[in-house]
Amino acid sequence: MALELRQQLKLAQKLVMTPQLRQAIKLLQLNRLELTDALQAEIEQNPLLEEVIDEPNQLATVSDTLAAEEPGEATEAVVTTPVSGDTPAGLAEINWADYSNNFDTDFSFAREAPAADAPSQFDFISIQPGLSAHMQWQLTDIDLNDQEMDVALFIIGNLDRHGFLRVEIADICADAGCTPETAARILARIQELDPPGIAARNIQESLLLQLKRQHLENSLAYRIIRDHINLLETRNYTLIARQTGETVRNVQKEMDVITALTPFPGNEFSNEQINYVVPDVYVFKVDSEYVIQLNNEGLPQLKLSDEYLALLKQKRNLNQESTSYLREKQRSAEWFIKSLQQRQRTIYKVMESILKFQRDFFENGPGHLKPLILRDVANDIEMHESTVSRVTSNKYAHTPQGIYELKYFFSTAVATTDGGESVASESIRNRIRQLVHAENPAQPLSDNKISSLLARENIQVARRTVAKYRDQLGILPVKFRRKK
Repeated sequence: MALELRQQLKLAQKLVMTPQLRQAIKLLQLNRLELTDALQAEIEQNPLLEEVIDEPNQLATVSDTLAAEEPGEATEAVVTTPVSGDTPAGLAEINWADYSNNFDTDFSFAREAPAADAPSQFDFISIQPGLSAHMQWQLTDIDLNDQEMDVALFIIGNLDRHGFLRVEIADICADAGCTPETAARILARIQELDPPGIAARNIQESLLLQLKRQHLENSLAYRIIRDHINLLETRNYTLIARQTGETVRNVQKEMDVITALTPFPGNEFSNEQINYVVPDVYVFKVDSEYVIQLNNEGLPQLKLSDEYLALLKQKRNLNQESTSYLREKQRSAEWFIKSLQQRQRTIYKVMESILKFQRDFFENGPGHLKPLILRDVANDIEMHESTVSRVTSNKYAHTPQGIYELKYFFSTAVATTDGGESVASESIRNRIRQLVHAENPAQPLSDNKISSLLARENIQVARRTVAKYRDQLGILPVKFRRKK
């Protein structure tokens, strides 16, 4: 068979992801905070995009105001009178002595009482001091030589966010070049600093250090933590009393001392930033109807630049390269604004469809959440499932029942024993949370018992499923919830 090159015409259909289409998909899956950053970046890159800035309200003259108050007369246009810098007519009325920087030698900030609502100077610190800074600040009060200071800084630098030491004595000696006795002595000095229990190797050592700080080395609580930490985790007070030779009542009294301790001493000095959820859409109930409102607060309103559009109309003042560049940026800006508007409309449609399917939830709470999948909403708004998935990812809705992620409203179905309407798995998790919250602490509900109670409500859930839902809710097993 001879090899040859020839041209062939072929007709085929395929999906081409243009840059504009990829941009529209990217905008669709951004949450509100990410969208704000994307808008600012696009404004900086595209000169044809501008932010709509409201014009400042102009002040009307006295005659215009009086004329506007008279009924039946048309209001005249607002007239502004420019003030020339050469005429000092208005400057004579200003008392410049009020703006002078006078220094009073008798003034003292120590005697000046600040207002009750005055902001503190600590409110303007950009970064809150963390655990490491707090520990290094305390080292200034300890008399240490250079080598001991290096050992102390190495120990502080290896504390995790909970305040636990994550290196061994051998590691300290290898890095700082000291003896094991010196490393142990410096570690003991650091463990005497604030907060109590700092630089411990585990929770048990941290609790013991805190009891030593309270001079309770000979107490029953100290012995329980030192010798029976495993039984303490399972709250087996009966076995603890038997092995310590004490009564159960005395063990329970010591539990008040133990529970007052701090298992993670470093958490108090955590400087991690808290990220608050900003809802993308609001759902309000007005009378008997629900109103959907998109959260556009803080989002810049975009428009095409009037100056560049006017420049494009004057073709004689631009060369071909500049005209081509501005035309391309104009098309890009128009497509960006169109994609942004399409994103807002799609979010509104998805939220409107969710409201239609989950109206009982908005009326009565999470216990009335119905089974819902992406295909149901996609068919309702006549869009693809992938589009609905992108809309509901990382977006939150403020509802009368609280703030929920849009993904929360989608849940699988669990059949009922009486053959009635299916129940959403999220509703079952919420019911398990209610049962555990209302249980007797002395006799907590086991997974089998919870399964039986749900069966009485015509919800058939196996014990393994109950255990899985309980783990998802962060609820401890029955042996850890028992309190005698």
